[in-house]
Amino acid sequence: MSSSTSLALAQQALLQALYLPRQSDAIKCIAAHAQGVRAEGQNHLERRLQAYRSNGQVLAQRVLAAAYPVVAQLVGAESFEALSRHFWQSHAPDCGDLAQWGGGFAAFLAALQDLVGEEPYLPDVARVEWALHASATAADGQADMASFALLESHEPSAITLLLSAGVTGLASSFPVVSIVQAHLAGEPSLQQAGERLRGQVQEAALVWRQGLKPSLRHAQPGELLFIAALQENHPLADALAAAPEFDFNPWLVPAVQTGLLLGASAL
Repeated sequence: MSSSTSLALAQQALLQALYLPRQSDAIKCIAAHAQGVRAEGQNHLERRLQAYRSNGQVLAQRVLAAAYPVVAQLVGAESFEALSRHFWQSHAPDCGDLAQWGGGFAAFLAALQDLVGEEPYLPDVARVEWALHASATAADGQADMASFALLESHEPSAITLLLSAGVTGLASSFPVVSIVQAHLAGEPSLQQAGERLRGQVQEAALVWRQGLKPSLRHAQPGELLFIAALQENHPLADALAAAPEFDFNPWLVPAVQTGLLLGASAL
């Protein structure tokens, strides 16, 4: 076996060892690559491995807490630490940018029956938080105010509308917008969000980026269907037909003012 191949296998074993739940299993994972090492060297290797594993778990908690601050508050510091460690071990990063890691956390939470049995709204809260997190790094979009003249010069079947970066819609059986905004912005209050949760209020969330700032609000009736059609590049006429509840005229100007809508384009 060449030295380069041996090094690659050793690196692969080390990466695998970093994510194993138990330290004993991690040591076994790299044991074949530590043959011939003296006892004092073995002890040093085990200490270094433990340090790497501990640092990775702490880093995982910090990264997830930055992306999911509301979930972290809802479950408490101790539980969130355990969840972060479990997620780190079962969903290892697949790219070098840890800011892009954590997108599967909502599905991970949904699979934990004991957790969602007590707090069933957590996965949807996590989905809203990840949409906010992802919108912060979405590709920039340039507003084209002049293009809105197409709304007057063309039939709705001949144009489509261009949305801001990172637009995501989420319909939930829970008051997810109220829960997230209560924790992040204080409006509504935590008491009001709790009352809506107990009242089984359902909310639809709309996330987009206004300039450099991720934004969140309640989606209007039919708005998510309308936006989904635009994201698939359907003509404006088809998008309106897909959302008969949606009231387009009062939506248009605020959508432009808040940066949700960037322009129009002829098809």
